[in-house]
Amino acid sequence: MDAKDILGLPKSTHPASQEKKSRPLKESQRKPDGISREVYALTGGVPPLMPAVEPLQLKKRPPTDEKITWQWLPFTSSARKDNLQLYHWVIVVNGIPPTGDYSFAKYNKSVDVVKYTDEEYEKHLTDDMWTKEETDQLFELCQQFDLRFIVIADRFSSSRTVEELKERYYKVSRSILIARAAAFPGNVSEHPIVKEPYKFTQERDRKRALSMVLSQTKHQERKDYEVLAEAKRIAESHMAARNAKESELLVTFTMDSERAIVFGETLSPPSNSEFAPAMVAHSTSMAENASTLVSLRMLRVYLRTYALDQMIQAASSSAGLRTIKRVEQSLQELGVNLKPGVPTKAVCAQHLDLRKEILTLLNLQKQLQHKEAEGSSYRDGLYETPGTPKDRTFVPECTSSTVDLIYIHWMSGDRVGKRDQKRKALGRAEAPSLPAQSKRPRKLRASDL
Repeated sequence: MDAKDILGLPKSTHPASQEKKSRPLKESQRKPDGISREVYALTGGVPPLMPAVEPLQLKKRPPTDEKITWQWLPFTSSARKDNLQLYHWVIVVNGIPPTGDYSFAKYNKSVDVVKYTDEEYEKHLTDDMWTKEETDQLFELCQQFDLRFIVIADRFSSSRTVEELKERYYKVSRSILIARAAAFPGNVSEHPIVKEPYKFTQERDRKRALSMVLSQTKHQERKDYEVLAEAKRIAESHMAARNAKESELLVTFTMDSERAIVFGETLSPPSNSEFAPAMVAHSTSMAENASTLVSLRMLRVYLRTYALDQMIQAASSSAGLRTIKRVEQSLQELGVNLKPGVPTKAVCAQHLDLRKEILTLLNLQKQLQHKEAEGSSYRDGLYETPGTPKDRTFVPECTSSTVDLIYIHWMSGDRVGKRDQKRKALGRAEAPSLPAQSKRPRKLRASDL
């Protein structure tokens, strides 16, 4: 009786052998190269998450014809001056031991300590606070312990601090290098000891401040943190107030410049009409310079060359492309670079002032040419009106009565012709309008004859 009889279930008609045959056979998977059999069995045939190591990257096994053994052999190191002989295990291939220096001798680095003579000491190194014996002992310990001043201070005979030992060593070394450079010409200005002398007070204050920080309690640290946070908040509030004030000044300046522009374009009197474009350009450039300064201050951190480019663009915004090219051509004629080679604050300011002066000079030259053209056209319209007799001859012996008769005849006979000539002269585009008092021809005098 089995479980099926107890449960009343019908027995299976298929034999067990047929059930085993009906199961699909598992496909045998080949073990990949580079993986051991034990590791592959642990994975269960599942592909590994990490890529397998390439066989070429595996450590190459030595050829089988070489006989490799480990032997206990003596060795010496060039780092030691006493020729001490020690032993270690090394690989020996085909019975031939390795030759050469000890492999770790290359890591032995020593410091080149300056040496001095008795004559140099008496001439350059005497000090009331130090004796020659103490100085000699200091330099011997520096040579022995490779400038490890903590160990040197521990081994030193007298009670000297680490800072005092450092000061004496670097002061003596610096004096010897400078004295030898004077006797034997050589450049020692780039030597680290000469270039950056040791500062005793700064090192002492640094260690004192460090000890104070390390000895603080939690309450003191919390109090310092609160003070720093309050200082940061005050600085941010001051920065925000200054930015707001600058923005207000910019708005005010922009409004004033717009008023100046309107006044220069529409409300300027005729006598000052030639200065209106200059006033407009000057006010516009000042407004753009102010806005550029405000935008740069908003950045807080920027390159000085970037600020110079922005100021140049703001100063040249009112000028045309041809004027800007003429400014650059003037700079090249003067032998000035378009961009400063060393953009310090003073150099950038002078470069910007030079550009502004050149731009002002070009504007003045342009206005001068314009005024000369206006003057020439004015003279042409006043004295060279068509129909005016240029080669009229007069008799020098005429009297004042004759002059009066000529004037009356000319006024009465040529009035109609003069009106037509004036209409034609007023119709010309290039001739300016003459004042009312200049329309009437002047009376000839005896001196003109």
